This record gives sequence, C-alpha cells and structure tokens, in this order.
Amino acid sequence: MQLSTIASFIRNRVELWTLLAVLTVMAAIWVFVSIAGEVVEGDTHGFDTEILLALRNPVDPSDPIGPGWVEEIGRDATAFGGTGVLIFVTISVALFLWFRGNRRSMLLVLAAIGSGFLMSQLLKWGFDRPRPDLVPHGSIVYTRSFPSGHAMMSAVTYLTLATLLARVQRRRAVKAYLIAMAAVITVLVGVSRVYLGVHWPTDVLAGWTAGAAWAFLWWLVAKWLERRGAVDPEEDDPSFDAMQGPSAGTMPGAIPGPALRSAAPGEVAAMEARIDAPHPMPKARF
Repeated sequence: MQLSTIASFIRNRVELWTLLAVLTVMAAIWVFVSIAGEVVEGDTHGFDTEILLALRNPVDPSDPIGPGWVEEIGRDATAFGGTGVLIFVTISVALFLWFRGNRRSMLLVLAAIGSGFLMSQLLKWGFDRPRPDLVPHGSIVYTRSFPSGHAMMSAVTYLTLATLLARVQRRRAVKAYLIAMAAVITVLVGVSRVYLGVHWPTDVLAGWTAGAAWAFLWWLVAKWLERRGAVDPEEDDPSFDAMQGPSAGTMPGAIPGPALRSAAPGEVAAMEARIDAPHPMPKARF
C-alpha cells in the first residue's frame, strides 16, 4: 500500500485533532520513559545539580536567587499544585458542570483526575527517589521525589479540566484560552518546585510529561464516549447557530441550537414533537 493511500485513509477515518492528541500522548510517554531510565541509572545527577544550584545564591546556597518577594511568589505559585487547592478547583468545576446540566462530563472529570492522582502516587512509590539534599527545602514535603506530584497533578488537573471544560464551550477563543491558562499554571507550578529546592529538575520534567499524557489520554476517552453517546457532545462554534437563521430559538416552541446538540438521542424526537404541535396565537389588544 502506498504512503499516499495510507495518508488518505487516515484523513478520511481519523479527525486531525484526534490524531494530534494520539501523537502527543505517545511522545509524552516516550519522553517520560527516557527520563525515568536516565534517573534510574543515575545519569541525570550532574544536570539536576547544576540547575538546582543555579537558582541559589552562590555565597549562600540556602538563599534562592532574587529578592524576598520573588521567593514569596514562588510559594504562591507552588500552592496551585497543592492537594487542597487541586481538590477545591476540581470540586468547583464539577459543581459547575452539574449545575449546567453536563452531569456525564462531571463524572468524566472526577474519574480522570481521581485516577491521575492514584497513578502519581503509584509512580512515586515505584521509583522511590529521595528528595534533593543540596539546599534547604522552601516547602514542607512528605512524599518521595520522582515524579514531581505537584507538576504531574497540576498537569493532570488543569489540563484535564481545560480540555474537558472546553468541550462545553462554544467559542473557539474560549477553548484556546482555557487550555493556554492551564499550561501556564502547570509550568509555573513545576518551576516553583525546583526554585524552592524540593524537587530535582528531572522530577518536574517527568511530572509534566506524565500529566500531559494523562490529560490528553482522557480527552481521547471523552471523544470516544461522545461517539457512543455516553457523554455530552462537544459544543460547536457560534457560527453554527448563525447558520440556523436569526429566528432560531425565538419562535414559539423552537429549540435553540445548543439545547438540541446537548440533548440525548431519545429526547430529540420529543423536542421535534413540541415544535410540530400547534401553538395558540396571542390575542390582539386594541
């Protein structure tokens, strides 16, 4: 089979974004496995040490570089990856989806983040890497080092919430904004862990890649469940509603575009029946 035939088959059978997500997951897993292999063999010690000490005062390694307010910002940033904050954010978004009527998407969010937390703990237990001991820790730690739980769980939580929450947003600009902000928060959390001396740089890199792979994997699960009608369908761009005409959703009994797209298959017939039913005309007043 020629390459052009294979490419044509993929274009016809697989959505572009789905293909990119699959490639992202595969690349992230490959990077994580590569980093983990180097860490187990001890080949990253020089790299980790050099970067960790570069973020410290050469005269006093216990003092992070920069003025005191920079260190305070580092503590603020690392809090975004803390367990308490992540639980609060997850529950808040889950309740938002519940009140919005996207209950199946809410269950998907809870399953994705809950399983991600379990995977993070299993990886820490499996690799059992000690924390850095070159500099004093700028934050209290009580688990092992590899991969960084803050880096991985911030990626799992914020990227998962962004990708799944973007599914129920109609405007593409809002979708892009959610994913971009999730990526920014994830990066800030990871950098802060190295800055505070509580993680080796390779811990954070591994956490980022594992978390990103987990988030995009669950996005693929959401797409698969959507095709089977098991979760709420993804909202379209508002240009879709504009194509329905200015009267869509304004005439008696008309169903707005978003309501029709989010309805379960068995509800569509009932909606159409209400449209076809006669509607009393309002009495004229003179």
